[in-house]
Amino acid sequence: MEHINQVKGIAELRKEEEAIPRKKVSAAVIRRLPRYHRYLGELLREGKGRINSTELSAMMGLTASQIRQDLNCFGGFGQQGYGYHVSYLYHKIGELLGVNENYRIVFVGLGHLGHSLATSALLERRGIRKMAAFETNPALIGTTVADLPVLAVDELESYCLENKVDIAVLAVPRESAHRLAERLAAAGVKGIWNYSDTELDLHIPGMVIENMHLSDSLLSLCYRLRSAAMSPSRHH
Repeated sequence: MEHINQVKGIAELRKEEEAIPRKKVSAAVIRRLPRYHRYLGELLREGKGRINSTELSAMMGLTASQIRQDLNCFGGFGQQGYGYHVSYLYHKIGELLGVNENYRIVFVGLGHLGHSLATSALLERRGIRKMAAFETNPALIGTTVADLPVLAVDELESYCLENKVDIAVLAVPRESAHRLAERLAAAGVKGIWNYSDTELDLHIPGMVIENMHLSDSLLSLCYRLRSAAMSPSRHH
């Protein structure tokens, strides 16, 4: 009986979602969506069928109110008195995050960081298809890395246009980053995951850039360590 009620509830939820107009979602909510997806995936692996906002808040360190507000940006996904269908919510958030879009990605720059990203299994687990890598180092051109062909940067535009590449990982020296980003945009690439330690802000219509600054994350950690050490509770 519970299974029948769940199926009925999911159908009703879908109708409700379609009826709710989409509104602009804040960057803070977007940053939390991958966390929801990750925690829900863990619940699925544990065989959990449903969860309410209070239980989810205890796991994630958010308030139940914040969780409801976040999910209401996309239609809510829940039922009063029941909570959330874990499987349904997991897959709906996956849709929002584009995990079923089969985006195609290339890697520009195969230094230590670029190589680590290119050989990581993370991307495949998120439904992203790795295509090729590009380098200026003659010793690498013509080789393969994790079954990816390593091509000359001179081939960047032609390859991306021919293969309809969606995303590029940019892991190059900062002095090369802007020019390569412009070349990628001209080749139809719509997303750049930028690890070049410089802020890219191209203002190109349709282009989405995620600037990743590892040093910022490290310094945030150092700040928290210092703050914890200076906390009154640490001193007697």
